[in-house]
Amino acid sequence: MTSPLITGYVAGLRRDLPARMADEAASGLLDTYEQHLAAGAGEHEAARDAVADFGDLATVVGEFTRQAPGRRAARLLLATGPVTGACWAAALLTSRAWTWPVPGAARLAFGTVLLITALALLAAATSRHRYQRTRLALLAGPVLIALDATAVTVALTAAPAFTRALALAVAVSLTRVVVTARTLPRLAAR
Repeated sequence: MTSPLITGYVAGLRRDLPARMADEAASGLLDTYEQHLAAGAGEHEAARDAVADFGDLATVVGEFTRQAPGRRAARLLLATGPVTGACWAAALLTSRAWTWPVPGAARLAFGTVLLITALALLAAATSRHRYQRTRLALLAGPVLIALDATAVTVALTAAPAFTRALALAVAVSLTRVVVTARTLPRLAAR
């Protein structure tokens, strides 16, 4: 029979963490609980001591969240945003992109999706207590790839000339596509 304190803690782990992590943490807690029981502690005392040794639930979940791969990936992708944006701004200004045959609605849609993606990455990157929120990086990654691919495609097909600034922006976007694509399988595996 397991203490209600341990049962509640394990339920909290399963609620707040991915199954594999919750199971691993729960196993450690149960081992600690059993060690206290084997040392002669009563059920309630063993449970209390095991939780004290392990750390309170919010702290444990917070530490898993701070170390989440999605959080790290989101921070990396956010860090590339200003550089990529500056390269595209220079390329679009020097190429006079406002004269390109791209509908205003498409420009607005691109900007809106980019903003939503950046906000999702920001939420994932700043999460400190909700592991599930770090999973937004897994959703935002493919959208970011699509946005970069769209920008490159439009630039290559609509720009009247392929300038150095445009070449740099394309290279930066393609690099970010590769980095993002290589990061996604690690996020999906967690």
